[in-house]
Amino acid sequence: MLRVGVISDTHGLLRPQATAFLQGCDHIVHGGDIGGPQILEQLAVLAPVTAVRGNNDTEPWAASLPDTVLLEIGGVGIYVIHDLRQLKAQARPAGVRVIVSGHSHKPNICERDGVLYVNPGSAGPRRFKLPVSVAQLVIRGNGVTPELMELQLAAR
Repeated sequence: MLRVGVISDTHGLLRPQATAFLQGCDHIVHGGDIGGPQILEQLAVLAPVTAVRGNNDTEPWAASLPDTVLLEIGGVGIYVIHDLRQLKAQARPAGVRVIVSGHSHKPNICERDGVLYVNPGSAGPRRFKLPVSVAQLVIRGNGVTPELMELQLAAR
């Protein structure tokens, strides 16, 4: 079994609740709008990190980040793109079982044509009344089980 943590839209804020959730992951995928290199550094202490550049990652530190990444973890093809709407302009790579995105800040998991679409929502500053959330993929053999997790924040 492999556990892949999925996080997006941190916008420079890596909450302790997100860090706690990601403890013990075998890999972490960040769907963009990272907000600064310190976020990737903090995540890299927990597990190897794969990240894409979001539309707000415009500073020089983010220049080396790709717009999309195709990776394989435990034999499962995972395609990472910040804004899922950009995928329509591209062909979906062959062999992809999971597509990870961010951008909308709306957590969502759905399956279409045998492909899991996972948007963990935003783990950074709360936007409107949307939840603050992360996700995970549990990979067992050829099976992938996605799960969303709303982070419990301290009351103000």
